[in-house]
Amino acid sequence: MSEFLILIPARFNSSRFPGKPLAKINNKTMIQYVYENCKESGFDTFVVTDNDDIEKEVNSFDGETLRVDDDVETGSERIALAYQRHLAGKDYKYIINVQGDEPLLKSNEIKRIAQFHSDNNYDIATAVKERSSDESDFNNPNVVKCIYSKMTRQCLYFSREAIPFSRDSVEHDWYQHIGIYSYKVEALERFVSLKPGKYETTERLEQLRALENRMTIGAMLTDLNLIGVDSPSDIKKIEGIL
Repeated sequence: MSEFLILIPARFNSSRFPGKPLAKINNKTMIQYVYENCKESGFDTFVVTDNDDIEKEVNSFDGETLRVDDDVETGSERIALAYQRHLAGKDYKYIINVQGDEPLLKSNEIKRIAQFHSDNNYDIATAVKERSSDESDFNNPNVVKCIYSKMTRQCLYFSREAIPFSRDSVEHDWYQHIGIYSYKVEALERFVSLKPGKYETTERLEQLRALENRMTIGAMLTDLNLIGVDSPSDIKKIEGIL
């Protein structure tokens, strides 16, 4: 599994929560939680940032950083630049993109997705969680849904809308997308070279760019209960779980 690399995009500017990676959770910064969880997987791990304070914080706990100051739209573009400039030529075959605001994502789940991707020939691997349509999140546009085939373990579409729709108004299962990605190196390089398409632009979901260009996305099932940190009020929820 030494062919796996973890890159954590972490930028300071956020419209809803500026300085989010440096927010304290039980007296430890969020980026330290994320980095240490990733490092426990045994994979080479780097924080990719454009900010002096984040770089200084990661160095303070002996973490490793890669600097990318370019003004880019997505974390995928930032980690692709980091790989191309600092790590190209290494023996990595897969790059795992772990968001810098996922302190509850543990190392065992990261290793599971690495094993899943290693065992299956998808361009991109991710994770989904099976849920029921009677849960309120089904109608929450901030919770991304996935049309997922259990038979092929392939993702067919992603949406912020409540899908699949039940014509007969009966309770049914749906799949929540968990935002961790494992890319084949060549798939990441191809992905960031593509222009956003109609569905990505409409839904504001970059994974749709891959599907629109016939790239394959496979997913493992997980029971993971992640809480993304979108505002300062989410910190207390994270502290309660930890």
